[in-house]
Amino acid sequence: MAQHAEHPAYPVGLRLSGRRVVVVGGGQVAQRRLPALIAAGADIVLVSPSAKPSVEAMAEAGEIRWERRRYAEGDLTGAWYALIASSDPAANRTASAEAERARIWCVRSDDAEAATAWTPATGRSEGVTVAVLTGHDPRRSAAVRDAIVEGLRDGTLAAPHHRSRTPGVALVGGGPGDPDLITVRGRRLLAEADVVIADRLGPRDLLDELGPHVEVIDAAKIPYGRAMAQEAINDALIEHAKAGKAVVRLKGGDPFVFGRGMEEAHALAEAGIPCTVVPGISSSISVPGAAGIPVTHRGVAHEFTVVSGHVAPDDNRSLVDWAALARLRGTLVLLMAVDKIGAIAEALVEHGKAPDTPVALVQEGTTATQRRVDATLATVGETVRAEGIRPPAVIVIGEVVALGDGQ
Repeated sequence: MAQHAEHPAYPVGLRLSGRRVVVVGGGQVAQRRLPALIAAGADIVLVSPSAKPSVEAMAEAGEIRWERRRYAEGDLTGAWYALIASSDPAANRTASAEAERARIWCVRSDDAEAATAWTPATGRSEGVTVAVLTGHDPRRSAAVRDAIVEGLRDGTLAAPHHRSRTPGVALVGGGPGDPDLITVRGRRLLAEADVVIADRLGPRDLLDELGPHVEVIDAAKIPYGRAMAQEAINDALIEHAKAGKAVVRLKGGDPFVFGRGMEEAHALAEAGIPCTVVPGISSSISVPGAAGIPVTHRGVAHEFTVVSGHVAPDDNRSLVDWAALARLRGTLVLLMAVDKIGAIAEALVEHGKAPDTPVALVQEGTTATQRRVDATLATVGETVRAEGIRPPAVIVIGEVVALGDGQ
């Protein structure tokens, strides 16, 4: 290899499905490289007297065949590719020499110059494989790889699809408000959208990143009135999808946590429109966490219950068993409950909850204007009025509130 050192490596993608690959050594290198070889469908033989527990688990699961012994001449017979990564330098040299004679592409973890192949820093994003080689600087390779993959995933690196896309709708959970808390997949789908129908509580800052060609429909504005009727939202999703456009329905939190996402999914299914659901980080757990409140804690709360508070306890439309909730010892998280919290607190106390039970109100959680106000069940109604608490706010009831610092 020395006489060819000045020449760059020739990049190629190996199709190893069903083809024999031999890995010599069951240590850290094998632990890192085996998953990709397994994903490629390779017929993998591991030759090593011992292996890392995670590598051993791969063998136990039948993903690889493990020969529990040292390398021996002839082990590479029939292989298309070899990874030499044992802790025995002599065995590595012998195996590498066998690969050279048999014209088997061979990676050497201990001596890159003696290898006939190098492993690039590899990453994947929605069908795209990124492989980076920078000679003898693996850290730079990894950094370049990470930058490219992150750009593809979050849409900051433009890579439009030139083949026809299947029109459809993605129900995307935008998370609790901070634009950085949307999922990677959600952000990528936003970057690929032709139309975005957004809720008021969705991460609005993400809309500024959309291209000028993207049509943004505010689900809370005209022509559908102050609050866009669910039927009108469904019709808009179907109309744009049938026009051949990629549509994103951007919601706050998670589409299926008080987000009426299933109603939209049913409407799309009835219309024959493909629908993808992208879960989001629910404000029911993320907002308390951002305010320093764990919804569960060892020795304090072994369960938490999330309840919609948009209907008062004495309303005939209420589906909540407030008496049962009052008997629970865990954490109660209320969404959409600012207007009704006084009546809810009274109902909980009436059914046996202690009046001095701690309560935290977290307004506009995870955003730059996040605000936390603490109270008790006995005082929370008046506290909301006195402090001017307004939606969106998450209300946490239970002993876990006292674990935070109240900031």
